[in-house]
Amino acid sequence: MFRKTFTVTSSQEGDIIDLTMEVKNAIRESGVRNGVAHLFVQHSTAALTTIEFEPGVLADLKRSLSVFAPDNVPYAHDSRWGDGNGRSHVKAALVGPSLMVPVSSGALACGTWQQIVLLELDVNAGRERTVCCTVMGE
Repeated sequence: MFRKTFTVTSSQEGDIIDLTMEVKNAIRESGVRNGVAHLFVQHSTAALTTIEFEPGVLADLKRSLSVFAPDNVPYAHDSRWGDGNGRSHVKAALVGPSLMVPVSSGALACGTWQQIVLLELDVNAGRERTVCCTVMGE
């Protein structure tokens, strides 16, 4: 088992940051030929997923998340804590904090149009985000 932690910095709510190269580098460093790479973002207002890293579909994802957790409704979290990011927590919970992808012949086994991304969902953005990547296998 090999573990590598890396950080990325967002500039604003809605940033979608491509992590594919960082994950490929971790797999290469691990020496694992066949197995899985598990990623976990250590924050409750960020999320991980795969997507085609193309402006149109990225805009579609942002719009879709705003439908599930709109800006203009009250959130109990905001009432309790006053930080205004209740919707950020909801969006992150819907997408999820972790992702597992296969490793085959020492390489990331994503599809041709599939990249690994971090979603910055916090309204209080401009944050440093920590991602833990664990590569397991043989």
